Amino acid sequence: MSSSTPINRRALFRMGAGVGLGLAAAPLLAACGDGGTTAKAEAKSASLLPDSAVRNIGLKPDLEGTAAGVPQGFFSYPAKPLRATRNTPLKGAQPISATMETFSPPPPARGGNAAWQEIEKLLGGRVNITAVPADDYGTKFSTMVASDSLPDLFMYPESGGVDNKAAFLQAKCADLTPYLAGDKIKDYPNLAAIPKGAWQSAIFGGKLYGIPIARTGTGGAGFYRHDLFEEVGVTSLDQITDLDRFVEVCKELTRPKKDQYAIIAGATSMLAMSAGAPSFWRLDEKTGKFTADLETPEYRKAVETARLLYKAGCYYPGTLQMSGAQKAQYTDMFKNGKGAYVYDGMPTYLAPGVGYIAAMKAIDKKYDPRPFVPVGKDAVAWMDNVALQNTHIKKAAGDRVKEILALADFAASPFGSQEYTLINYGVEGKDFTRDAKGNPALTKQGTQDVTVPWKFMASAVPAIFSADSEQGVRHVHDTFTRMIPMMVPDPTLQYSSPTWDSKGSGSLNTLKGDALKDIIAGRKPMSAYDQLVKDYLAKGGEQARGEFEEAFQKGKK
Repeated sequence: MSSSTPINRRALFRMGAGVGLGLAAAPLLAACGDGGTTAKAEAKSASLLPDSAVRNIGLKPDLEGTAAGVPQGFFSYPAKPLRATRNTPLKGAQPISATMETFSPPPPARGGNAAWQEIEKLLGGRVNITAVPADDYGTKFSTMVASDSLPDLFMYPESGGVDNKAAFLQAKCADLTPYLAGDKIKDYPNLAAIPKGAWQSAIFGGKLYGIPIARTGTGGAGFYRHDLFEEVGVTSLDQITDLDRFVEVCKELTRPKKDQYAIIAGATSMLAMSAGAPSFWRLDEKTGKFTADLETPEYRKAVETARLLYKAGCYYPGTLQMSGAQKAQYTDMFKNGKGAYVYDGMPTYLAPGVGYIAAMKAIDKKYDPRPFVPVGKDAVAWMDNVALQNTHIKKAAGDRVKEILALADFAASPFGSQEYTLINYGVEGKDFTRDAKGNPALTKQGTQDVTVPWKFMASAVPAIFSADSEQGVRHVHDTFTRMIPMMVPDPTLQYSSPTWDSKGSGSLNTLKGDALKDIIAGRKPMSAYDQLVKDYLAKGGEQARGEFEEAFQKGKK
């Protein structure tokens, strides 16, 4: 991940992952005769999408969600969690194997994990889970593919997996179309709560292959210190009317003598959204023409602005070069008062104990971190957090596929349910206790037990909740209320390009990120931007464009 580049939501969570997966996977696909399939550009048929439905198990939110995707907000946790699945979904089933990535230390095994044991009691069957550190998951996946040892349920790597994804899915994964398309998903009501947009990325080769780990549409635009902005006269972000004004504010916020700077690490994604640039691609619906983000004047303006900010000394020294593996380091710098703005994903804001609200309140009560909203009249929000990734089911008989889908439906149980409580907080009295307000507070054992990555098997759109701050819940809800109507459609969700699938979040993103760092930091002149565009297109961007445009034309027929 490059902290100066257009960091997508995958990078925000990934913080570095294995590379070179296509090489390791190639022997398997060759052994399959490439699955008899050549990856093709395609328009994704709406008929393959499940019928989405709002999931209501009887909880009343404090802040209502919307059909457009604004999540529900809760100021307190339900005293009596309600059941979201029926009976024992895995009764009589053979043990299910699952391999998922994790961003936490390895969890205690089943024998010493009260939450795992209780979840299996509700399920009525065993789930053998392998939790792999996120940095190692790409390598683990390529090893499983090359050795033909895929588990029943697995997460596809966020950094990109095999070169011919459509062929891999056809050769090795269950086609979920007969079980989930249209109204067939009614047997799995928690999965049905996943928005249609999240399912689009699971369509390959005219079939539905994946189960989304759903998110909130947009990952936000980072966080800022409202108290510092107030000190320079900005009481509302609406007062920052364009990028030029933002530069002026950043100069005022930069105070080297206090070891305090306007920006920690990078801000290009936020600047690009503020300028009205697309996320990766823009589609002209009339002509079917696709334009790469780097080709747009809006994105170039964002890079010019970032370069200007760097030259003015507004970036904390040394942080522009920090990688995703150093994310904890640079976000801690922001939490400790070293900067006024940092780019990070919305889920980190309310994280118990370690999120921006909780951590900064513990350092200094006057710190007032809030989610940033893109500024200016041309601002847009990127649809960059529709889903973290997809999970897939290994090819199996129909009854077996249904059992694994029942497990995924369990994992997608909504906020406040018994299932959600066990997955996120564990067993009351052992893994968590209730605080004075009745909210769950993890015990030392609980902080370990709940690291089993059940939540990466599937998930509905998360609710907004914090035991630390009612005001924080309001800030997040307000930000989504403003940003979701600003979201621009992501054409890569509607149309597929084999080249983009294999290179978009891999080699092309790395090429772009490395070059932009050099340009923003002044190591290369702004004229190097033109060469970057040429290289980006020559090394896969132009081919991806052609495939996307071919898919668009197919969709019109």
